[in-house]
Amino acid sequence: MVRINIQTLPAPGPAPDLNGRARAERARLSGRRYVSPNGSDRSSRRPMRRKLPQALAAGLVLATATGCTYEDFPRLGMPTPVTEEAPRILSLWQGSWAAALAVGVLVWGLILWCVIVYRRTRTKVEVPPQTRYNMPIEALYTVVPLIIISVLFYFTARDESKLLELSEKPDHVINVVGYQWSWGFNYLEDVDGDPSTSNLDANELQGIPDSMLETVPEGAEGVHVAGTPGDRNPQNGDPGPTLWLPKGEKVRFILTSRDVIHSFWVVPFLFKQDVIPGHTNQFEVTPTREGTFKGKCAELCGVDHARMLFNVKVVSPERYQQHLEELAEKGQTGYIPAGGARQEREGQ
Repeated sequence: MVRINIQTLPAPGPAPDLNGRARAERARLSGRRYVSPNGSDRSSRRPMRRKLPQALAAGLVLATATGCTYEDFPRLGMPTPVTEEAPRILSLWQGSWAAALAVGVLVWGLILWCVIVYRRTRTKVEVPPQTRYNMPIEALYTVVPLIIISVLFYFTARDESKLLELSEKPDHVINVVGYQWSWGFNYLEDVDGDPSTSNLDANELQGIPDSMLETVPEGAEGVHVAGTPGDRNPQNGDPGPTLWLPKGEKVRFILTSRDVIHSFWVVPFLFKQDVIPGHTNQFEVTPTREGTFKGKCAELCGVDHARMLFNVKVVSPERYQQHLEELAEKGQTGYIPAGGARQEREGQ
């Protein structure tokens, strides 16, 4: 009698569950790339992902911590500075561009990184995992812009305060008068150098507060230059009136307007300030380079706004004084009406 043993084989069941690390290792040994069910690729590329932010941070530090001056960077559209104050403006302009470029490189780098790492042909999934309610990331993109804006605001406020700082006794005081559509310049100067011949009367300036005239030299007689809108044609090369300044000496500008808002802008000064009727503005510059430079109105003030042009001529102090004497010999003494706060109040 033959005995036959029949053993029942177990029904085939699911493959043993392996964790993600084991499946990735098995895929590596078989030469395949492992893609997790949620679409993430665990093919050992994390070292590169960790190095990318470090490389971007290192580049940002190298770009901002080298101690370079404004002369080491391109001017980015700005003209060559010609005053002691202008390099501060140029440095702020360059720093703002550097900050914008750093933020742009970081954003572009992250965009390209996401495009390359999470591309569909690589992950084999139609839609990658979506992340929502991630508080660390939301806090990051809220706090970082606030930090950037705060830093830019600090440097802007610091430089603006420095640029508008006034000295107790400038070397020269010039009243800039804006009117439709030209410029006038009152040189509040001691033309002949004799303090005993003081003809300065604040009332003649019609609007400049007496407190602003305390810096005018004793014995100042004053001469003036006034442009005439009807006599100028910029297309024929007529630049309008010319403002003369001495090289290496501090000049205070007192800005007044007779009619509407203008803006006094000497291009290579890298600085402009509004000329407002009923309000008096002032600032100081020290020219550092001789030459003739362009000036214009930077505020749309009417139909002939484009014709409000003038020249600024920086010369030696001796030649500047000689020019004032020439104006006096021509009979251009005294002051043209300045407009300003007092005249505005009296007209009300």
